[in-house]
Amino acid sequence: MKNKILCLSAALVLVMASCKKETGDPTASGDIAATYEGTPMSDKYDAEIDKIVSQMTLEEKIGLLHGYSMFTNKGVERLGVPEVHMADGPLGVREEISRDSWAPAGNTDDFATYYPAGGGLSATWNPEMAHTFGRSIGEEARARQKDVLLAPAFNIIRTPLGGRTYEYMTEDPFLNKTLVVPYVTGVQQNDVAVCIKHYAANNQETNRGTVDVQMDERTLREIYLPAFEDAVKKGHAYSVMGAYNKFRGDYLCENPYMLQNILRDEWGFKGIVISDWAAVHTTKKALEAGTDLEMGTPLAFDDFYFANPLIKAVKDGQVSEAEIDKHAKRILKMLFNLKAMGSDKNSRAIGSIATEAHYKDAYNIASESVVLLKNTENLLPLNADQLKSVAVIGANATQKHAQGGFGAGVKTKHEITPLDALKAKLPQSVAINYAQGYKTEFKPKKEMKFGEVTQEVKETVNDLDPKMVAEAVAAAKKSDVAVLFVGANRDYETEASDRADLSLPFGQEKLIAAVKAANPKTIVVFVAGAPYDINNVVATNSAIVWGWYNGSEAGNAIVDVLLGKVNPSGKLPWTMPKKIQDSPAHATNSFPGGATEEYKEGILVGYRWFDTKNVEPLYPFGYGLSYTKFELANAKADKKEYGQDDTITVTVEVKNTGKVDGKEVVQLYSAKTGSKVERAAKELKGFAKILVNAGGSKTATIKVPVKELAYYDNATKKWTVEPGAYTFKLGNSSRDIKQEVTVMVK
Repeated sequence: MKNKILCLSAALVLVMASCKKETGDPTASGDIAATYEGTPMSDKYDAEIDKIVSQMTLEEKIGLLHGYSMFTNKGVERLGVPEVHMADGPLGVREEISRDSWAPAGNTDDFATYYPAGGGLSATWNPEMAHTFGRSIGEEARARQKDVLLAPAFNIIRTPLGGRTYEYMTEDPFLNKTLVVPYVTGVQQNDVAVCIKHYAANNQETNRGTVDVQMDERTLREIYLPAFEDAVKKGHAYSVMGAYNKFRGDYLCENPYMLQNILRDEWGFKGIVISDWAAVHTTKKALEAGTDLEMGTPLAFDDFYFANPLIKAVKDGQVSEAEIDKHAKRILKMLFNLKAMGSDKNSRAIGSIATEAHYKDAYNIASESVVLLKNTENLLPLNADQLKSVAVIGANATQKHAQGGFGAGVKTKHEITPLDALKAKLPQSVAINYAQGYKTEFKPKKEMKFGEVTQEVKETVNDLDPKMVAEAVAAAKKSDVAVLFVGANRDYETEASDRADLSLPFGQEKLIAAVKAANPKTIVVFVAGAPYDINNVVATNSAIVWGWYNGSEAGNAIVDVLLGKVNPSGKLPWTMPKKIQDSPAHATNSFPGGATEEYKEGILVGYRWFDTKNVEPLYPFGYGLSYTKFELANAKADKKEYGQDDTITVTVEVKNTGKVDGKEVVQLYSAKTGSKVERAAKELKGFAKILVNAGGSKTATIKVPVKELAYYDNATKKWTVEPGAYTFKLGNSSRDIKQEVTVMVK
């Protein structure tokens, strides 16, 4: 990779440009080697599908439209129609469960690779890693004979407290869509359909099954839909999951505006809409609005809204059989395109699972996701040759994260912890002094009333055990350096429960202070997926690293960063606030809502709010340090003036002024002063992740189609590019701008 630049266009094209060899000329030449656009669903099977459906009974057709086990519908064996086999997959292919309950099936061949959670993938800021993730997990899904992977999940991170922040991707629609498209393409090239979720405006766990989300059309179009739109139009996703919540009065699985007007009529979606489990509330309305396959668990399978009640609705004349045929044909169309049936069946991908190659994929993603937050005294990287002893402290040094919480986990044989990795990678002469330091305990679960902060409160026990603290302090005192592995776990950050506040759980802040007092050479490593209040930790510690729930190879990845075998290049995919009241949904008092939730912050989500309102974050969106230093210089555009159909090409020289090779993410934000409409102070419109050798320089190229500068006009219901001057701000976070380029748009 040393002779490559990743050049990213706002049109979601990843450009892999070969640099000139080291001949003294540091410039880069670029030609497009590949794009990550997916393959559209083919219509060539339509005649055959029509013939099959014409031979089905009403009951057989309706059997296709609802769950007949926990993760399948009902096939039609006599006509060669198989069940649609689905699997949860945000972190890897879920273990097999019983057909009629959530109990594990007890198989011995359903182990899988545990992949980094969405937060870790997003922190790579690298579409190539997103494609690697998709391809790799797609191969595993096929090896397990799955047709649909219920992933990726990429709802906008609207509040830092969200229970699924660790799993969702980012707070920015551009970064989301840039990563989602290659992920979708990677999965589906293995003859497995993605199920992009959760469509849409599903941004909290509090009252998720009932809350009615309200927002203006511009906010919907500019913030909450772009990643879904590109996943459909460019990734050609084969299925979409309807969310639990309501949107403008209608549940999203019975919302004709979202499922028909936008998804099918505007975006041309040809796949199937699958309900989230138990997210359907009606028969006729949900079916006719556009839901194709009802899944769930609370009822007997024959009692689902799309089961016996639908048979009755047809026989009573409330729903036409032609309507049933439409949905049945959509499901068959997906199966044919996946080569699950028909003449192409024998050429379907076979896949592979839990292989060394897949563990390497997980490692590559994880190692590129680690974020260096602080290193003011250069404690990092550690020089193992100069160490005699290391204190390893904290439950997250040994905690495994493949399982846990309410959401789907992964049954894996391979998960390397940080302590495992340190034992393997440090010289045998280095003594490792381990102390757990704190317990990860919870108080008995307390249900809260409708409308309060969370429905399934996760209250942690925050009183430290004095004996455990004493052991940690003793280990720190007798060691050359102390490394604290703290943060959270997947029982605390979990689906079905938003956190009540940003405080660090389990009394860790006091433990960190005690260890720091015992050994000034203390390194704090967070393993977590969401922001926390770490103000005091940042103020009193000089070395801070942020990891994630980072997969089977998480321990190896984080330790390789600590030891300098990997130069950190991760960037935060969300803003870390100093206090929760600074975040827009909380500053506007519009979270968690009650029966309804109005998104009062509008388009000013995440860094858009912080930068526009001049609210200082603890760490800004896009932030991340390196073991080297970079400078940006000579930013310029290829022209001074552009038309509405043009593409703007911006180049900037990236200099590595340090002593080690490193990757920098050059981020391009657009700003429009004097606009007729409200705009954020800056909006991400492109980026390039570039590897530059120590002492060298290379040119990063970022392409921005002028249409990417458009805003959605609520009055005309159209995207509008406002003529005038646009300033492109280039830097390595939303707050650290190094260069500016101004262009005119006619």
